[in-house]
Amino acid sequence: MILFLLTLMTGIAYPLFVTGIANVLFPAQSMGSLILQDSRVIGSSLIGQNYKNENYFFGRPSVTAETPYNSLASGASNLAISNPLLEQQLTQRSTELKQHNPNGGSTIPEDLLTASSSGLDPHISVAGALYQAPRIAKNRQLPLDKVKSLIAEHTQTPLFRFLGEPVVNVLELNIALDQYPWEANSQSH
Repeated sequence: MILFLLTLMTGIAYPLFVTGIANVLFPAQSMGSLILQDSRVIGSSLIGQNYKNENYFFGRPSVTAETPYNSLASGASNLAISNPLLEQQLTQRSTELKQHNPNGGSTIPEDLLTASSSGLDPHISVAGALYQAPRIAKNRQLPLDKVKSLIAEHTQTPLFRFLGEPVVNVLELNIALDQYPWEANSQSH
């Protein structure tokens, strides 16, 4: 009887109570931090997306199973630093990034080369965004200073510096690119 009561309390009543409180106090977060555009869900601010269009900022590489940013198969590659396959992947990513961003500079930010441990990270470093800024400015025919100011506007800084580095949410930044006044037509990704 005690097992039944505890199962009822901790397995049903408590989760429903916490979910109800979360829905009231944090409605957007409790529903997955979904981003809507024209009453249609286009993504979540918590999960990265696979951008390939040159008019958009690229996120971190994703090594989730079957497809990039597959939230049902979250996980890292688990390749050791001594594994030749990891070195091959890093070299390939570096070559591709240099092809896409010939004016980005000689040093590629680490987060653009390496996948996060979940494979779903929606953020890149400010350096990663600035590395891609010349490509975005050129492809969208925008002043580089305007692209940099948009990056600055979308930089999220932690409450305390020891909690992490400033980051940029790639989906939110790309949405802002499409909605910025100088962009006549929104591009598809």
